[in-house]
Amino acid sequence: MTHDRDFFFMMFAVFCMFMVGCTTVQVVPDDLKEQVNQDLTFSQLLENPMEHKGKILVIGGQVLSAKRLTHATQIEVLQLPLNRHLKPDESLPKSQGRFLALQENFLDPATLPFGTRVTVVGEVSGVDTLPLDETTYDFPVLLIKRLTVWAAPSTYRVIQPYRYGYPYYWGSYWGPYW
Repeated sequence: MTHDRDFFFMMFAVFCMFMVGCTTVQVVPDDLKEQVNQDLTFSQLLENPMEHKGKILVIGGQVLSAKRLTHATQIEVLQLPLNRHLKPDESLPKSQGRFLALQENFLDPATLPFGTRVTVVGEVSGVDTLPLDETTYDFPVLLIKRLTVWAAPSTYRVIQPYRYGYPYYWGSYWGPYW
């Protein structure tokens, strides 16, 4: 009888861990799903941001900088393609350019360090021409409706405890051919 109860609790724990692993982040709030323009691509936005003023879209990328302005927090983002979960791709060469995202409510720039992956649900508000290295760049500007900050991918190392690999161990002076 205790084995059945232990088995039940173990299966319940496995089920709970499975369900936690299956949960996804809701990037686009329910009240904005109908308003998001699915057809507008980032390259179309780059061509003429003023033509798309007022449209709401989902764009993601990697934070290049964040700074506090008098009326908002400005986030400069290197655009990256989004996967099916609306999370930015890891490959920087796939970027098509940069954009600015403005958060009108207070957002501490220290919470968005360089390299942070974000997805922005925002309304196109125009274009801002700013210096970029030795030239100028036309940044499409989005007013943030929803900002999703993604956790950094975990990096881990597999440590192999045995010199010659599992399952054999012969000690420091012994080898397989000694």
